[in-house]
Amino acid sequence: HYIRPVIADDDVLEIKGGRHPVIEQQMPIGEKYVANDVMLDTQNQQIVIITGPNMAGKSALLRQTALITLLAQIGSFVPAESAKIGVGASDNISMGESTFMVEMNEAADILNNLSSRSLVLFDELGRGTSTYDGISIAWAIVEYIHEHPKAKARTLFATHYHELNEMEKSFPRIKNYNVAVREDSGK
Repeated sequence: HYIRPVIADDDVLEIKGGRHPVIEQQMPIGEKYVANDVMLDTQNQQIVIITGPNMAGKSALLRQTALITLLAQIGSFVPAESAKIGVGASDNISMGESTFMVEMNEAADILNNLSSRSLVLFDELGRGTSTYDGISIAWAIVEYIHEHPKAKARTLFATHYHELNEMEKSFPRIKNYNVAVREDSGK
């Protein structure tokens, strides 16, 4: 159930019925992977802020999007119903760097190398510091990406900071999504 993705010279990333290829293979017999859609562009839905409870699949969605994009770019078929790919954190204690330091260095590297073709994935940015500081850092980074004068980097931003949902009201290309959880037969 893999398809040939469409590689386009534009800024649209649209995955319908996307699946994480590793998680899907590890599912118990009889259980089906819940497929997900992702749509990012630079005009209407540049940044998607994803909230939801732990174990709901926020990180899996980010990784699934990254894997599908990379598989498409190397010429592979991808686990999705359709895919149009516009190409147009851990401690490093031995080096004396905390989780927060590593996270901030990685964020700085991303922000310093943004381009109109970037796909940016942040998973719980700011978790390595206090809640207030984490929210402030996350807000500032999302705002910077949205307001960048040249590079409207397509961005998925998973977070527990529900305060970031307020950004949708002030920034036209930011959209909020929430991962819902449903119990089915005790699972």
